[in-house]
Amino acid sequence: MSSLSSASSATSVSPEPSARPGSAGGPAAPAARRRTAWAEGLDRLRAAATTEPGRLRAIGAVLALLVVVFGATAVWQVTDRSRAADDVVLRSQPLTADAASVYRSLADADTTAAGGFLAGGTESAATRERYEADLAMASRLLVRAAANAQVPGAEGGAADRAGTQIARLNALLPRYTGLVETARTNNRQGLPLGGAYLRYANGQMRTELLPAAQALYDAERQRLTADHERATAWPWFALAAGVLAIGALGWAQRRHYRRTHRVFNRGLLAATVASVAALLWLVAAHTVARAGLSDAYAHGARSLQVLNTARIDALRARADENLTLVARGAVLTADQKDFYEVDFQAKMGHLAGPGGRGSAEVSGELGKALALAGDEAGRRPVRDALAAVGQWRARHADARSADDKGDYDRALAKVIGGDGSTGASFDRVDTGLGRALVHEQARFRSAADGGRAAFGLLAVGAAVLAALAATAAVLGIGRRLSEYR
Repeated sequence: MSSLSSASSATSVSPEPSARPGSAGGPAAPAARRRTAWAEGLDRLRAAATTEPGRLRAIGAVLALLVVVFGATAVWQVTDRSRAADDVVLRSQPLTADAASVYRSLADADTTAAGGFLAGGTESAATRERYEADLAMASRLLVRAAANAQVPGAEGGAADRAGTQIARLNALLPRYTGLVETARTNNRQGLPLGGAYLRYANGQMRTELLPAAQALYDAERQRLTADHERATAWPWFALAAGVLAIGALGWAQRRHYRRTHRVFNRGLLAATVASVAALLWLVAAHTVARAGLSDAYAHGARSLQVLNTARIDALRARADENLTLVARGAVLTADQKDFYEVDFQAKMGHLAGPGGRGSAEVSGELGKALALAGDEAGRRPVRDALAAVGQWRARHADARSADDKGDYDRALAKVIGGDGSTGASFDRVDTGLGRALVHEQARFRSAADGGRAAFGLLAVGAAVLAALAATAAVLGIGRRLSEYR
């Protein structure tokens, strides 16, 4: 009996093998997998998106983001173009003008040196002072160009090329002045070697200094072109962002109307008005700025370029005229013609056309300058220069005729004499072109200033309007959400 109760007791206490967790006799119960916070958050978002309040919150966030992106891109691109416009007016164009002045100063120094050499021991103090002033001007402008060769935001290639040419000019200029002084010393002593030194100095000027000055001018013009293109480029990113933001606001208002049959949501309407105002301001400002800067570049800058080229042609022609008498036929072309006389005629043809005064009005650099002049005040000094060119050609022909007949003294008087000389005609040409340059420079500055002024407060205004639009969009959606509480 006791054995039976012991067996019964053992039987009642021992559980079934299949009921024991993890036993070999039955299946194990699966452990519960704990979900991540990210997955739970996604589930909540999905659940919220299925309700109208959740969708409204998402729409409000997207609208605010689009408007803020529009404002940020507008500020970024407007600021970039405003800085480029400032560079055009305050840096690139002045440096281009300085580079042209470097070329002109060097060419004028060479011309003046040749004229002083022709005067021999009677070289006037005014001639000497003009030569030294030209060299001082060139040196001063080179120092300023070197200081601005590398500036933050400068177009790298053009800046590097400008720096290379500045270094080259600084190295060559002392050699040239040394040759000129040697030529003067020999000339004062009556030694014929002076003419050879002067011709060699002129050769250095033609083949090394002036090409380097031209390369410097070209590099600065490239910087001006790059700055102008950057200033007048349309802000496509900002415009696209603005259109997208306004389109999204329009869609949100249409959705609001279809669900509630209410025509306006004040917040969304205010956001749309602010965004449209910012976009229209952006378009209008860039249109005005492009018009002003393009006019300054296409007419003012081009006119200045043509006038600078014409002035340099006149200087080079004058130097050739003087050197014709200095060389006295010692330098010939391949077909045995006087080198300096051939070059003189080429420079005059480039300056005022191949013929006389009649053709000068429709061809040559002076003809281009006349066509580019925007008003009578700009055309008048160019016409004076054209008239002086015709007079110069006639007087030069008389001087060459006298020299060809062996009357060197008469030819010399025709070239470096008083009021009736070719020198007086050249001075009239140079003075007229100088007045035209001053006028066109003022015209360029006026047009460019008008263009860059259009940017004005645009960056600040775009930021303020975008902030207002984003706030209004959020408030408009918030007003709609309040109806569900």
